[in-house]
Amino acid sequence: MAGYKPRVISLTKRPGDSFGFYLRVERGVDGHLIRCLEMGGPAELAGMKDGDRILRVNGTFVDGLPHSEVVDMVKNSGVSVTFHTLEEAPYAQAKAKGVNLSDPQSAPVANGGPEQALYPKLCYLVKLSSGYGFSIRSVIGEQGLFMTEVVPGGVADRAGVSVNDRLLEINGENVEGSTHDQVVDTIKLAGGSIMFLLVDEETDRHYQNKHTKIGARLATAKYLPHKPRVIDMTKGPDGYGFLLKEMTQIGHITKDIDRGSPAERAGLKEMDRLVAVDGKEVDSFSHEQVVDKIKQSGNQCRLLVVDKDTDQMYKQGNVSPMVFLEGMNLDDSNSPPSYREALNLPARVQPSTPVQSRKEELKPKLCKMEKASTGYGFHLNGIMGVSGHYIKEVVKSGAADRAGLEEDDIVVEVNGVNAEQSSHEEVVEMIRSGGGSLEMLVANQSVYDQLRAQGVTITRLLLGGTSYAQVHTADTREEEERREARPETPAEPARERTISSSSDSFDESF
Repeated sequence: MAGYKPRVISLTKRPGDSFGFYLRVERGVDGHLIRCLEMGGPAELAGMKDGDRILRVNGTFVDGLPHSEVVDMVKNSGVSVTFHTLEEAPYAQAKAKGVNLSDPQSAPVANGGPEQALYPKLCYLVKLSSGYGFSIRSVIGEQGLFMTEVVPGGVADRAGVSVNDRLLEINGENVEGSTHDQVVDTIKLAGGSIMFLLVDEETDRHYQNKHTKIGARLATAKYLPHKPRVIDMTKGPDGYGFLLKEMTQIGHITKDIDRGSPAERAGLKEMDRLVAVDGKEVDSFSHEQVVDKIKQSGNQCRLLVVDKDTDQMYKQGNVSPMVFLEGMNLDDSNSPPSYREALNLPARVQPSTPVQSRKEELKPKLCKMEKASTGYGFHLNGIMGVSGHYIKEVVKSGAADRAGLEEDDIVVEVNGVNAEQSSHEEVVEMIRSGGGSLEMLVANQSVYDQLRAQGVTITRLLLGGTSYAQVHTADTREEEERREARPETPAEPARERTISSSSDSFDESF
């Protein structure tokens, strides 16, 4: 099972507590999935990721067993359980290739968690008047060109370039056989921006030992400043609410997005270029083939799209945005994906309010709290590949609840820093780095969507003279009840316009 080695993860909990994840099966998706990891829970701390597949429970191979049997095996384990897990992308590849996943090999485990995966990296640099902030080094008699004199805080440093990185490609062209002068000339002729494919020393040795040629297809896109977006939609009575147009030399472009439609709520924008439908790249598809592919998705569809800036960046590097989609579950920087979409929860229908009242409500809220012995009392959910972090499972009378945080609030700032484009792990780190206090600027789904639709940037300035800040402390454990993981209750479906099979699912709390 080379290339598909599972990780061994052992979890221990206190009696009455949970392991901090949901075990789930989803219609049309193979395997027993890890979903809704509890922030700071045993599963997350041990290195589990949303979308991981459980292959073994306490040594017993369970891939293919009925969901109920696997649930019982976990529950009957008591306060300790050992899993063999495989990340989502390798699992899908193994299934597609017919790999025997019952082979009991396992990946190395370091300090209770899996070792960091090694990937080359794509780095995009936009030149300033002071330059890119790096130099190229080569050694006579040795093959390779290396990065050196990377200026701290400079363009290259902020783009992910490190000292001693080996340069493999410039704008999609391999330069491993080029001379020092040729590479310098190529960089000078590139203009005001450039895309590098780089590999650090450890990763370079790793691939050399495997005799594997390194290319952009293997790279992580986590350092790139512009991100493709994953659009998860549930079809409404009027369809998805957008039109698709094929434009020569550009591709399949989204147009005429209906306000309030599933497409708009999922984040689809005018003139986005469609890259993939349900994980299948459609660049070579005709308009009719793309439409058919969307229709075949039924009531739910996942699109990978890029805006103009993102599209230009990827084209400059001569690399497909699919590298982002394929690497979402492989990059250690990427966080648990699609909690909201994975649970197939449409946006809640907001009760109608008078126009005047609705205008007054178009403000975010600033919630300030102090950590209790059991935490802040909320769960942070994120959607892989999509900007946005959501508040879930707010503990009644906990610090978060008393500070004003509510279910499905969208996080805008954490301790004064905008978090809308940050990864899940980055936001978690922002929260943890605050020590015992936390200040969050949030907005409920309706307010957030309306402000974004109006092109309004959500900041504290929108609070005006009204103070929404609250400080709450908890002196006793009773004041901050510990949350037990529990199955989500589906929200009422919102009215959504065009191309919907319901996805059966089963959630279990551990």
